[in-house]
Amino acid sequence: MTLFTPTQRSLRLQSSPLRELLKYCERPGMLSMAGGLPAPESFPVQALRAAADRVLRDTPTAALQYGPSEGLAGLRDWVANHLRGAGMTVSADQVLITSGSQQGLDLVGKVLAEEGAPLAVEAPTYLGALQAFSPYGPRFAEIACDADGPLPGDVADLAQRAPGCRLAYLLPNFQNPTGRLIAEARRDQIVAAAARIGLPIVEDNPYGELWYDAPPPAPLAARWPEGCVYLGSFSKVLAPGLRLGYVVAPPELHTRLLYARQAADLHSSSLAQHIVLALLQQGMLGTQLDALRARYRISRDAMQAALLRELPPGCTWQAPQGGMFFWLTLPVGLDARALLAPALRAGFAFVPGAEFFVGAAQAVSPDECSGSTKPSTTDPTVGSDGQGRLGIDPARTVRLSFVTLAPAQIDDAVHRLGQLLCQRLADAGGTSSTLLPMAEPQFEPSNERSIEQPRSQVVETTAEVITQPLSATALAA
Repeated sequence: MTLFTPTQRSLRLQSSPLRELLKYCERPGMLSMAGGLPAPESFPVQALRAAADRVLRDTPTAALQYGPSEGLAGLRDWVANHLRGAGMTVSADQVLITSGSQQGLDLVGKVLAEEGAPLAVEAPTYLGALQAFSPYGPRFAEIACDADGPLPGDVADLAQRAPGCRLAYLLPNFQNPTGRLIAEARRDQIVAAAARIGLPIVEDNPYGELWYDAPPPAPLAARWPEGCVYLGSFSKVLAPGLRLGYVVAPPELHTRLLYARQAADLHSSSLAQHIVLALLQQGMLGTQLDALRARYRISRDAMQAALLRELPPGCTWQAPQGGMFFWLTLPVGLDARALLAPALRAGFAFVPGAEFFVGAAQAVSPDECSGSTKPSTTDPTVGSDGQGRLGIDPARTVRLSFVTLAPAQIDDAVHRLGQLLCQRLADAGGTSSTLLPMAEPQFEPSNERSIEQPRSQVVETTAEVITQPLSATALAA
């Protein structure tokens, strides 16, 4: 018997399946295409060390003291200036520095999500956003998407199928998990549809600076500043351990977010803010971004080439123009979740795409008899009928991250993935491809049970691909 009774709200909190998966990815020799982590080799360690020395020498008291809840004034000024360069109309008074953009999502949920009221998200969407919003009890309304992003007509239809919708949460740039970019014309259409029905937009942009072919179009918030909340982060461009992000909101909403923030943790780390500001004032971000783009472009192109070479027919994907992820659709009859255990035994990891759909974010309710928790019988979705309306079978989708592996490791990991898929298709009688001589595996056998391989044959790996053609320069990088 326990003296503590969790609230209904706290029972909606669940461990992230991605965080659980990362435990397996720490095994020696594991080739992880799972975590959405920046490459640790890319962290500007020397620049951070020099900035920290300078801060602790010149302004130690301010850096180690409590600070304003809004954030360091100089850092807020820098963010406002940076966003104005991207086309937004914003003042420093609208900027709230947060402990990572994940805290920004929690504050948005705390202030705007309402128990039982609809809240719209893309299908699929960022799992961390579902986790941040779920404790506040919204009913999620999924927005159907295609390769170019949310369908404007489906956004407009929210007025009928999800009346009273509180907001639409969107990731326009190199979305997690799909990697897709919303084009200029589609952005105009989405904003017009949302404005027409009075639907606020929460625009999350952690990956916008990580473009490899061309910069993304101007933010949604640049097109409708009074109707958008904008979230950004330093995690993907500097280092996630700094835990610094920001929220930009219209003045009346900024005040509510500030009050919620004060109640949560007073303010973000003063020391981290001073160090980051010192780096930014030196102008080192441009150099850092150039290095990141060059490094990640090579990895993106390596994964694209490996997928073309290794995957069986029936696999489809879209080569991302930026960000960290490829999004695969597997052949009919395969279930990504069922493939994860044998993949881990074979020494590689990926994330099943079903985790990024609302249906995977199970609500829970108290079991009044036992005091335990169980899945809620209340459907947490609005107007979602799975594959029928959305045109997607979540079970067949996979997210692959390409930024933490070297090109040779990407080749190895995708080779193992292709072997697993070919094996499962062969077991199901789902392949009729020509059989070719098999090359010797290019990886060392792990201590785990490896994928069973045909002795002298391999399935041809011509795949159907939805992609933008890469330039010769990009392919040679």
